[in-house]
Amino acid sequence: MKTKLVAIALFGLTAAAVAYYPALEGRNPGMGSDPAAQLAPADPASNQRPVVDVVFALDTTGSMGGLIQAAKEKIWSIASTMAAAQPTPQIRMGLVAYRDRGDDYVTRTVDLTADLDSVYATLMQLEAGGGGDGPESVNEALDVAVNRMSWTQEPKAYKVVFLVGDAPPHMDYQNDVKYPLTLAKAKAKGVRVNTIQCGALPDTAREWRQIAQLGDGRTFQVDQAGGALAIATPYDTQLATLAEALDASRLYYGSEAERKAAADRSAQAGRAKAAASPAALARRATFNASEAGKDNLLGKQELVDAVTSGRLDLKTLAPEALPAPLQAMSAEEREEAVKQTAAKRDAIKAQIQTLADERARYLKDKVEGEGGAAASLDHQLYEAVREQAGAAGLSYGAKAPAY
Repeated sequence: MKTKLVAIALFGLTAAAVAYYPALEGRNPGMGSDPAAQLAPADPASNQRPVVDVVFALDTTGSMGGLIQAAKEKIWSIASTMAAAQPTPQIRMGLVAYRDRGDDYVTRTVDLTADLDSVYATLMQLEAGGGGDGPESVNEALDVAVNRMSWTQEPKAYKVVFLVGDAPPHMDYQNDVKYPLTLAKAKAKGVRVNTIQCGALPDTAREWRQIAQLGDGRTFQVDQAGGALAIATPYDTQLATLAEALDASRLYYGSEAERKAAADRSAQAGRAKAAASPAALARRATFNASEAGKDNLLGKQELVDAVTSGRLDLKTLAPEALPAPLQAMSAEEREEAVKQTAAKRDAIKAQIQTLADERARYLKDKVEGEGGAAASLDHQLYEAVREQAGAAGLSYGAKAPAY
């Protein structure tokens, strides 16, 4: 009877994992409230891993549609690229979407968080619009990115802003903090500022060079379409399905409000995933299955990880603090359910890693066959990160970026 009860509970809790895991055996591989506040892991001030804090200040005016789409496609590979360092860092991201005065908004933000799904959910909602007079509210975007984000206090963290846009700043606005003052504050905080010019306007190039110089950063240019590599692979759909199974293995404990926050986070991520391409979901799967992606995958108070890591004794939890399907079980049945879920999660992660390695080899061959990727957004981001992160004790070696 116990085995039957546990099996029924596991089916309800991890239906996608149970359904998909056996099918892969023997395969032949060929914006309401701020989402960052919902279930973001704690600030990594006490975390032993090094910290990478990165904020993207992204122009979302009408001419930036190509770059916005590239960002939606590549956010997970950017995260994986940054996570490839030794030792493995904790990755936190923030977002400042900006337009200009008189548009629907001047800035929209997601604060720095290890919950990258919240950043992704906001990014997926962004569309290009507004603008029209040339210059944009770059000064305000930089001020928000540098002075209104919850930058880690870790002294050796790699802290960086990537300013991405195709138009220069308005320097004629009153009551506007001009970028030289903001960049002086960035330097005092240990925050580097890199600039990515989309397109080739001379006025933008001049200002972007100046901002990067004052921000102790680099400047580079991509074409108006975004400049990111977009190559579909035969592994994308399988990885996306495995990612769903991995998501379905999560069980949350705590008060009713805490468990509702976890459910809301999952629902928000689900809406973003529904609009994403298989390639983007494959990149998310690869990141979430990695050590660096653990914070994003699990969030706060995930039962299986807390129990198997020894941080939580399952017997100490009151039934009402457990996920609903476990509440009616005996203590022994709960332990067995957690044990089986942990085993399935590990198996799914191993399958994701195998497929991700095959996907990486496929992409490497494709990129080399097409003459390399030195001018791509992917490669230029990686080169900036590799050069600058050494001061934080991070080594990226000679690896290529994740695509």
